[in-house]
Amino acid sequence: MTDVKKLLNKVPEITIYFWIIKILCTTVGETAADYLNMALGFGLTNTTYVMGAILIAFLVAQFRMKKYNPSNYWMVVVLLSVVGTLITDNLSDNLGVPLITSTIGFSIALAITFFIWYKSEKTLSIHSIRTSRRESFYWLAILFTFALGTAGGDLVAEKFAIGYFPSALIFAGIIAAITFAHYKLKLNAVLAFWLAYILTRPLGASIGDFMSQATSDGGLNLGTIGTSVIFLTAIACLVIYISFSRVDSPGPLKPEMVAVDEEDDMV
Repeated sequence: MTDVKKLLNKVPEITIYFWIIKILCTTVGETAADYLNMALGFGLTNTTYVMGAILIAFLVAQFRMKKYNPSNYWMVVVLLSVVGTLITDNLSDNLGVPLITSTIGFSIALAITFFIWYKSEKTLSIHSIRTSRRESFYWLAILFTFALGTAGGDLVAEKFAIGYFPSALIFAGIIAAITFAHYKLKLNAVLAFWLAYILTRPLGASIGDFMSQATSDGGLNLGTIGTSVIFLTAIACLVIYISFSRVDSPGPLKPEMVAVDEEDDMV
């Protein structure tokens, strides 16, 4: 039998730190994209090209790594958050695609990604991201969750005129309900994870908009740069902590997952 200890995951264990940093990353994705686009005057197209190129560089580094590296992993998540936001913004602002159309489109794209991933790998669990193919599906799914979350969050907060703070409360409440359903009602762990992961994006985006936008628009008027600095600093501190403490380092795969992997390897 394959040595379990050698089967190292390239993604972190799902701890409270994972969810905190994930929400912080989604907030930065919203505010950083707005800052580069508007405050610095880069424009959507140029900002997308620059951030896309940086993302590709870090993704290449990520794929070359043999195990989970906190700093590079979370940098990729931050960049995916920014690029995902920019993709949705380009569709809305440059191409005039309605938010509801973007939301439906990215939902379909994400569903197709999950379908092909499952048909190919027989699992959607993030506890077995140890091959380039699985990692490709993983990052593609995350990109679509960010783009979908941006479209869905903007649709709820702006087009439905609910407001940023109420929107954040709504998304937080839904995530809490999913958590309750998982721990108390035995909702499937993989399904619960991906539902919560998708919803952290509009949650973080709503928080970012609430903090950065003017008070006349229902925000705290901290500005995009102020909000970005606050959350980037928090992310950096947490990543430094988990890098040294290794509290989120992935452990060995579970025996049942090893069996699945071995069957896949023989195909």
